[in-house]
Amino acid sequence: MRAYGPERIHNIGIFGHLGSGKTTLAEAMLMTAHAIPRMGRIEDGSTTSDYDPDEARRGMSVSLSVLPLEWHDDKVNLIDAPGFADFAGDMAAAMRVIDGAVIVLDASAGVEVGTELAWETAVQNRVPRIIFVNKLDRDNANFFRTIEQARERLDAAVLPLQIPIGVGKGFKGIISLRQQRAWLVSPQHDGGFVQADVPADLNAQMHEWRTAVIDKIAATNDHLIERYLEGGEDALTLDELLIGLRTGIADGSIVPAFCGSATEVAGIAQLLNGIVDSIPSAARKLVHVTDLNTGTDLTVNAASSDPLSALVFKTVSDTYGRVSYFRVYSGEVRGNTNLLNARTRKEERVAHVYGVRGKEQAEVEAVGAGDIGVITKLVETATNDTLCASVRPLQLDPITFPSAPFIATVKPHSRADLDKLGVALGRMIEEDPTLHTDRDHQTGETLLAGLGESHLNLIAERMKRKFDVSIDIELPRIPYRETIRAKAEAQYRHKKQTGGAGQFADVSLRVEPLIPDPDRQDPLEFVNEVVGGVISRGFMPAIEKGVREAMAEGLLSGSPLLDVRVAVFDGKEHPVDSKEIAFKSAGKEAFKLAAAKAHPAITEPIYLLEIVVPNQFAGDIMSDMSTRRGRVQGMLPTGTGKTAITAQAPLAEIQRYATDLKGMTQGRGRFSMTFDHYEDVPSHLVDAVIAQHKKDVEAAHTH
Repeated sequence: MRAYGPERIHNIGIFGHLGSGKTTLAEAMLMTAHAIPRMGRIEDGSTTSDYDPDEARRGMSVSLSVLPLEWHDDKVNLIDAPGFADFAGDMAAAMRVIDGAVIVLDASAGVEVGTELAWETAVQNRVPRIIFVNKLDRDNANFFRTIEQARERLDAAVLPLQIPIGVGKGFKGIISLRQQRAWLVSPQHDGGFVQADVPADLNAQMHEWRTAVIDKIAATNDHLIERYLEGGEDALTLDELLIGLRTGIADGSIVPAFCGSATEVAGIAQLLNGIVDSIPSAARKLVHVTDLNTGTDLTVNAASSDPLSALVFKTVSDTYGRVSYFRVYSGEVRGNTNLLNARTRKEERVAHVYGVRGKEQAEVEAVGAGDIGVITKLVETATNDTLCASVRPLQLDPITFPSAPFIATVKPHSRADLDKLGVALGRMIEEDPTLHTDRDHQTGETLLAGLGESHLNLIAERMKRKFDVSIDIELPRIPYRETIRAKAEAQYRHKKQTGGAGQFADVSLRVEPLIPDPDRQDPLEFVNEVVGGVISRGFMPAIEKGVREAMAEGLLSGSPLLDVRVAVFDGKEHPVDSKEIAFKSAGKEAFKLAAAKAHPAITEPIYLLEIVVPNQFAGDIMSDMSTRRGRVQGMLPTGTGKTAITAQAPLAEIQRYATDLKGMTQGRGRFSMTFDHYEDVPSHLVDAVIAQHKKDVEAAHTH
């Protein structure tokens, strides 16, 4: 493939709901442009984009893929992005590096959950959008109903530039409202078409829809509206209509809708024409960067002559190293050079640069401004890093990835798996920045957060396939805590005589609760109130150590006991038999006796949830929250047909909320959660928590 300047490059993302035909559409576009000789099939795992074994097994996209093609005198870098919400990280990455988005709709299903998610992400990233109504050859296909849904649920700016000739088994082609011509489906289904006059029985319908197109396009430009009002529809030339259309797409006032069938390879050439004619090229994209030498924000041009700025938007890791996908925003990336990583401020050696199509890589001399390429074996560069020149360090704005609301614990199958776990998890996080790992210091569990259960199950499969690490993904243990609610005293005498030297220690202490303070570093305030030297000062650290051991073990649930003041006020020692180990044991047992009398309580973590759902589900969500022992703090309309609900709920009731919310809202709900505070477990649930702890202890002893 020859080199193209940024004015001839179009980076286009293909998005839509799972099953809307995105990947098949990408195949049809590649074949129509003669980039591949024939279309692959999702069912066979033979498509150009879904080459990953996980995708072949599931029959759907789980990662983005880059699919360049040449169309007339332009280069189009297609990015096929996953449609399932659990893999929305790659959708976010694709949105950051494209110039325009094709939102694919199934003509028989209309606007679906994945459609709305893709639309919202495109709006947030200010990406120009066009719609492709797919599967017009399907039974129950309804183009006009789909357009009406898109206007109601996505944007009133949706404007058909084409209408179909028949639907279902009667689908024969499409009509261009702008050119007033018909394109009939090629009998060879090879992306070709037969140009013809508009069928007489569709003339009236064409003119009705054409008027709406002209009205909308003319409104983008004072000159066009003036010509239109003076001379009517025919006063505007095709070139003038194209200028107005480009303006409307760029500012979002027009979202053109194309139509066809990917499986029939119908309407694909017209879609490609629409992309290169109306979506701004890479040269039109303003490049905002931060000059790291001065700290100032500035704009550079999408030109190979400008200082280099390239964003790594995807990383693939395996046992052989990293493969880094990047888009060049300004300057160019050449082989046999050193580039600066703006985050680490370290240079990376670039031996070779490659063009990429699916899994195939081909070495190229350079990747210029506006284009996409691949570098292998970078040492420290990760997704979201900016590559630049050492003499002019520049930082690009990063990708905003979705938060990870589903948290699980990772349990390796064997000691060998445990030994390799850290490295494997690190490589997975390099590939997928929506993953986050942590260690619960209280339970000792390794935690992994992702976008959903399907997401983490996929990660487990990849770790086995790529790094031979076998893990189970399970719900974590709830990190309960314990405390006391009253003041109490206790005395304990430790006396042990086993022949030879004995052990003796007598400790009297008082416990009382401290007011919880999130800034408190130490859960224990230990005080020596002994007078008269009945216990030597040197034994106090041993008593404190015994108290801390008892607090770590807890009294009821095996959870640590916090926020306690312990005062040792009396005791006895023996001149020969008193030792540190004796006072440690006495301190531990005295504390347990006193704490048991001080109204011990189990507390649980409470999380703050921010939930956004379509208005029709708001009542159900609030009712469900009350069944989870949750408290709704407030609700607020977002102005986009959705309601934002703020609530507090115990972690024990919302561990599967990422999955449950999808079910309750047909996949249309979104939420984030953050830890807020601890509060007492309700009395009717305390016995269950204690019983579960005993069960866990018995199971641990059994193993």
